Amino acid sequence: MGITDKSANPGQPAPEPYDERREQRLINEIMELLVTHHGGSLSEDALDLSIDSLQRAISTAREAHRQQVRKSGEPYFFHPLRVAHLAARHWMDFASVMAALLHDVVEDTPTTLDEIRVHFGEEVSLLVDGLTKVDDKLLSREALKQQTYRKQLLLAVRDVRVLCLKFWDRIDNLQTIGALNPHKQSLIAEETRTIYVPLAQHLGMGRVAIDLDALSLNILYSTRARRYQTVVNDMRRRHEASLGRIRSEIHNILEHHKLNATVIDRWRPFSIAAARTTARGLSSLYTLDILVDRTMDAYLALGLLHRLYAPIPGKLRDHIHAPSQFGYQALKTTVQARELRLRVEITTRKLSRFNEAGVLAPGFEFRRANFEELMRSLSEGESAFDTESLRLASASIQVYTPKGEVRSLPEGSSALDFAFTIHEQLGLHASRARINGKIRQLKARLMDGDQVAIETAEHPVVLPKWLEWAITPRARNNIRRYLRSKVRQTTGRKLSDDN
Repeated sequence: MGITDKSANPGQPAPEPYDERREQRLINEIMELLVTHHGGSLSEDALDLSIDSLQRAISTAREAHRQQVRKSGEPYFFHPLRVAHLAARHWMDFASVMAALLHDVVEDTPTTLDEIRVHFGEEVSLLVDGLTKVDDKLLSREALKQQTYRKQLLLAVRDVRVLCLKFWDRIDNLQTIGALNPHKQSLIAEETRTIYVPLAQHLGMGRVAIDLDALSLNILYSTRARRYQTVVNDMRRRHEASLGRIRSEIHNILEHHKLNATVIDRWRPFSIAAARTTARGLSSLYTLDILVDRTMDAYLALGLLHRLYAPIPGKLRDHIHAPSQFGYQALKTTVQARELRLRVEITTRKLSRFNEAGVLAPGFEFRRANFEELMRSLSEGESAFDTESLRLASASIQVYTPKGEVRSLPEGSSALDFAFTIHEQLGLHASRARINGKIRQLKARLMDGDQVAIETAEHPVVLPKWLEWAITPRARNNIRRYLRSKVRQTTGRKLSDDN
């Protein structure tokens, strides 16, 4: 949803002149990206039909928003056009890009969802519906917001593209938010960090989550962000020559061993954590990315890098062999490169696309069942939307079953949470845990790498205090349901005895 006024009313900023060349450039790039990414998988007739539908969506959105301007005075149509451009850049398909173009017409113009369905089909209609706020005059603003979250989650279980499109919508709004008053800007930024950053992480869209977080923090802590950027700029100037020599040495050794590699600088965007680590020097703010063609080449490049520069003990992480919880895949290491301590990440070009676009990248193995379970758990919580559980679930640990299977859990999870990740009945019958061979209570907090076994009782021994021990939505929801059923059974027996 954009930052808009529904017409060019008196007292609002004068509309900016319509930039036809800018509009055409964006449309041409959208078309080129879609044909490049998806043209090969469509027949000639299907491609022609898709292009025709896209052109009709462009015309519909342009006409629907013709008299509307944003608070900045910009013609409103540029907002959905930029959102569509972001969608196309991240491998989204024709239906998604059409939904991006039309995502505000139901909410902000007389066009109805039924009209979208008739003219563009059920698929586009579903996506547009997922991006349209709940409208109920009987609900307060906060209640409407909570119900909109719930609606987005439930529709995202059916089609994850709903959330992806919301990310592009929010990124463009954050980038063009300057015309709003500071209080409204802060509310939007806080909402982004609470809701959409962790959701992007859960979809494997780590770079998108970083962008959303950085844009939000630049609004919330603008002075601190400017200070941080000054530090980064100063560090770039001071180390520019040294980094140039290091990149050249790395490129030469990789080329000598016939590895086709690209070496890229990556400076850390502003975040609270980044601002706190500036005193640690270059390795906390800068990463050298090395992209190669094949997985085997990544391991060869790592060996060559460690031959060239001494590796720092304990800093090697293999997230190609064992991807992180949210699907990030790269080899991470830190080396002493001459006088500089340097963080380096090595991955393939294909995996780099996964790391950037997550679930949207072609071939990405998306753990849909895990995502659907989390979304349902969040929407079934005590509140309309369980934001606390979402926050906790965004930082993770990996623990092992007695058979060596890996289970990902939110950081701070207990042995009780682990039991419920295996099976509801195991959680309800749990009596104590064995962590790394030692007997522990169910409330014991787990650490990354723990091996956990659960011992059970013959009958469930669920207690109200278990709600204090568990943090995962799945465990808490199961505990609540069981306790409620016990209360109903007890009440029923009392009424029967009284009669």
